[in-house]
Amino acid sequence: MATSTPVRIPSKMKAWVYGQYGKPEDVLRLESEVDVPEVNDEQVLIKVAAASLNPVDIKIMAGLFKATDSPVPTVAGYDVAGVVVKVGSKVKEFNVGDEVYGDIHEHALNNPKGSGSLSEYAAVEEKVVALKPKNLSFAEAASLPLAVETAYGGLERAGFSAGKSILVLGGAGGVGSLVVQLAKHVFGASKVAATSSAGKLELLQVLGADLAIDYKKDKYEDMPKKIDVVYDTVGESGRGNKAVKEGGSVVTIVGGRPVVPPAFVFEVTSTGTVLNRLKPFIEEEKLKPVIDPKSPFPFSHTIEAFSHLQTGRATGKVVIYPIP
Repeated sequence: MATSTPVRIPSKMKAWVYGQYGKPEDVLRLESEVDVPEVNDEQVLIKVAAASLNPVDIKIMAGLFKATDSPVPTVAGYDVAGVVVKVGSKVKEFNVGDEVYGDIHEHALNNPKGSGSLSEYAAVEEKVVALKPKNLSFAEAASLPLAVETAYGGLERAGFSAGKSILVLGGAGGVGSLVVQLAKHVFGASKVAATSSAGKLELLQVLGADLAIDYKKDKYEDMPKKIDVVYDTVGESGRGNKAVKEGGSVVTIVGGRPVVPPAFVFEVTSTGTVLNRLKPFIEEEKLKPVIDPKSPFPFSHTIEAFSHLQTGRATGKVVIYPIP
């Protein structure tokens, strides 16, 4: 049973809120009198230290998933890292004072919380968070959950295993940079190929790619040797189908458009189990956060951070730190 030493928790907090759907720069507002969320029996309350931005933040804010979304107004944000300040009565794994991280929405698009991570406090189910690896700062930890769970889950669903080859489309992005590392250093790939713009080819090699491909110059679908698994983070599963072996898999995380087999769309379910499973690899530095050079953005500059993410040119993850 978790023990709880009382911590003074205010009733109001600062948070980035949108009351209608649209672009972040049009609808997102920093409000200072937002109710601190209540915790239920199976939740912990986290004093947020850092958060990171994901493309899904922009899509859901744009109203692309109104049918399954929670009603607005909404506090934005998925990824969190911070300190537990309160625990529900049924919480077993965490105590007040624990440093934790996670993707706070178990299902990204289906009834996500109305109160996200771009806030001073977040109420989160115990099952979606994990203890923060000791070697990571809060900013580094906040960059990982949604992206690393997506990267790992997609590889598992595609049947990736030791000795197989992989092509990662968009290998320098938030998810792609982790797919490259996981494939090489966790799953034991025989060969990792990855695409990026010319300026990021060196990063791909540092992350573990054996072959770094300039997507503007080289047609990866014409490679003479076909690949066991293609992991598409950029919306090119059709081209990926041409690069994969007979019987291979093409996993894409870009939904909202038709996908032709063998390609399939992967949607992650957030769970702290994956973070716990990967903790040894993070602590041994076989799996490292990749944070965009312009990061971290301070909490007050969150709209600028979203603008940077929307350019499509971010390297790794865009992080918000410190909060507030």
